[in-house]
Amino acid sequence: MRRKIFLLVTIFVLLTGLLIGCNKNTSEKESKDDGSYRIATVRWSDWGDEFLKGFVEKTEKEAGIKVKWDIYLNSEWPDKKSVLLAGGDLPDAFWGSLALNDGDIAQNQDMFIPLEDLIDKNMPNLKAAFEKEPLLRALVTSPDGHIYSLPKKLPLRPKTGNQLFINKKWLDNLGLSMPDTYEDFYNVLKAFKEKDANGNGDPNDEIPYGGGLANNVFSFILPFGMTKGSDRAGYMALKDGEPVFLPTLDAYREGIEWMHKAYVEGLIDPEIFTQDQSMSDAKRKNEDVALVGVAVGWTPDALFGPHADEYVPLPPLKGPDGNRYVISDAETYGRNEFVITKKCKDPDKLLQWVDKFYTEDASIQTFYGSFGVGVEKLDNGTYKVLEPPKGESADTFAWVHSFRDFGPKYIEDGFNDKVDLPKDSGDGLKLELDKQINQYAQEPYPYVIFTKDELQRLNTLSVDINSYVESMQSKWVVEGGATKEWKSYISQLKKMGLDEFMDIQKKAFDRYQNTLKELQ
Repeated sequence: MRRKIFLLVTIFVLLTGLLIGCNKNTSEKESKDDGSYRIATVRWSDWGDEFLKGFVEKTEKEAGIKVKWDIYLNSEWPDKKSVLLAGGDLPDAFWGSLALNDGDIAQNQDMFIPLEDLIDKNMPNLKAAFEKEPLLRALVTSPDGHIYSLPKKLPLRPKTGNQLFINKKWLDNLGLSMPDTYEDFYNVLKAFKEKDANGNGDPNDEIPYGGGLANNVFSFILPFGMTKGSDRAGYMALKDGEPVFLPTLDAYREGIEWMHKAYVEGLIDPEIFTQDQSMSDAKRKNEDVALVGVAVGWTPDALFGPHADEYVPLPPLKGPDGNRYVISDAETYGRNEFVITKKCKDPDKLLQWVDKFYTEDASIQTFYGSFGVGVEKLDNGTYKVLEPPKGESADTFAWVHSFRDFGPKYIEDGFNDKVDLPKDSGDGLKLELDKQINQYAQEPYPYVIFTKDELQRLNTLSVDINSYVESMQSKWVVEGGATKEWKSYISQLKKMGLDEFMDIQKKAFDRYQNTLKELQ
């Protein structure tokens, strides 16, 4: 009897397992057949999932798909990414250039599918954008001729990037005029240091130049033509239309010597190379009284907190060569905004959905928030960006409710004129500030593409080169010696492979230029 019961139980368990297995397989098959996809995206901070509601949900329904979003924080992403790319559970796609960079895609190219034929077949909006702006296609075309990622063109971006802001109240307190040249700037900083500029009775608590939210050295030596922009370009820039490595120029050396003079005279925060962001923030946003005379960043409200109304833009200073310079590498175009892995079973349907993001309505909503939340579309076809709730910053509100800088987007030239923005903070303020200085903007370093072998070599070379540049940079500002040690510095960079580094950069630049010409 027991034997019969045991056999029956065993048969029942086996049948149950088979049924579960069948159901599981059926479920997995249905999850693909009914248009379900897993997409990974990365966020700067934990802002919740409001950005996936409204417009994004609507497009999924229209396309007949369901997306399961794997949301990662940027702080944890490097480790998570390594696991995924080392053979982990790949999603169907990656969304946003914060997820994968050029190196990730080139080094793992066999994990991703070429998209050019699928774009022609499934993406009329993106195809139209390619025809209007050949730059977009050049931007995403790899040296092997394939397209592995989709581009973006952001709305409402200024031509200029971070800029210097100066405490106008301090100038008024000391009876000083706004500096016009780099020499004037030095004299103003000296007055900030030697006198009670903030008027609190303590002539020793002022920090004339206090860094900020960008590269503090290059912001200080900007009048010498040091127009370092985004981290993407590193220390590469264009001079007379040709690629240059800024830390090897004589103008860089002269700028560093000038900054050293200011540093030893106490005009620059002595902790500028050692403090972390929280320490810098605490000084710029000190509750009792403003402590910092000049700092670099996006807007005064982002930089100075309770004292923002004391600060105004520092006009571009006339440098030793008689020219004025601004940081002119604000990111409008980009790539790596959508990449499909070989795990994806139906890329056609997925790209048909993504194509919905390449419209003006989509681009404004995925930058500020859905209609009714972050943006209102008016009857005349224009757009009004809504004020954030009281007590919230416009920038943070946009990040909470949209993909913001990341993901597929495209707007045509002239679109920005159709958008009404609040002008007292955030993007609206930045665009107003941009109007005052964008005539000095120079051509930013382009989005060149490297081959897999070039990237491998560049990654190796850059580690030593950049580390050496930055160590000498801080040493020279603090201790001096740039002119005396310049020849040995250049010699050491060459030993580290600077010539090979520049040769690779030049080849990629020429290849980009040729591709652009072919597409025009």
